[in-house]
Amino acid sequence: MIIVLDTLTYAGRLRNIPRRIHQDSIRFEFYLGSVTSIEMVNSLVQRSDVVVHFAAETHVTRSILESRKFFETDILGTHTVANAVLKFMDSVERFIHISTSEVYGTALTEPMDEEHPLNPCSPYASAKCGADRLVHSYVRTYGIPAVILRPFNQYGPHQHLEKVIPRFITSAINNEPLTIHGDGSARRDWLHVEDTCRRIEAAIEAPLALVQGEAINLGSGEAVSIMDTARMILKEMGKPEDLFVHLSDRPGQVHYHISSTDKAQRLLGTSAGRPFLEGLRQTIDWYVGNRDWWSEIEWMKHVRILTKTGHQELH
Repeated sequence: MIIVLDTLTYAGRLRNIPRRIHQDSIRFEFYLGSVTSIEMVNSLVQRSDVVVHFAAETHVTRSILESRKFFETDILGTHTVANAVLKFMDSVERFIHISTSEVYGTALTEPMDEEHPLNPCSPYASAKCGADRLVHSYVRTYGIPAVILRPFNQYGPHQHLEKVIPRFITSAINNEPLTIHGDGSARRDWLHVEDTCRRIEAAIEAPLALVQGEAINLGSGEAVSIMDTARMILKEMGKPEDLFVHLSDRPGQVHYHISSTDKAQRLLGTSAGRPFLEGLRQTIDWYVGNRDWWSEIEWMKHVRILTKTGHQELH
């Protein structure tokens, strides 16, 4: 039985769950509600063997203008889930907390291993950092069976257009300029969402004594600049290589991320994910073939922020 709790914010859509799963009333249940709801979370965790906690506000740019919501969901929501796991620890076998590489800030070492200092650079990152350390503290204080996973940058089908790769792809489909923060030199470690899910599954199945209390990076170990990512998309789609415009750099920008994969390989037995170009081609094909999915949310592709000087910009 799979139980899903989701509050279905602007980025949540029931149609992202395959119909064959959603209509299986014997093995799947969906509940509309907030991760901050103590009563609802308790009632669902009580029925669960494994809890995987994805729930969070996630968009860095949006956190610049709406930071309070991020702290409410990301920290208080995690507090609610952690307390529920603690309450029903006799029956909950494992708690997988999905953190983020953004807790590290810009790389001080190459690659970034799990001992890298935590230097969050945005309200989103600081909220996720607080949640990450809260779970760590519950392991140390109460011994809850938790594992902390820190995914690096994700891409793939069904991703909201506020994220850079689907924003680039759908802009190219429409022959619109690809908007790039700053000079585009910021580098990211990309991991296809299906490869991420395989790593999460491995964290669920690994011996608990091996992974309990551990923080584990989920990344590819390779970094590609935003500018090169834009050029790769334009080339794959047969679009002019100069089909982009530069905006001012995003406040709180992380300039470089690259994951060490050693710990994930050692504890989870993971192998390298698909090559970035291969995954990028698969993602382009999905957005090209599913315009009906993304066209209705295209108006949310860009987010309004407040700059340091108090001016509004569309990023």
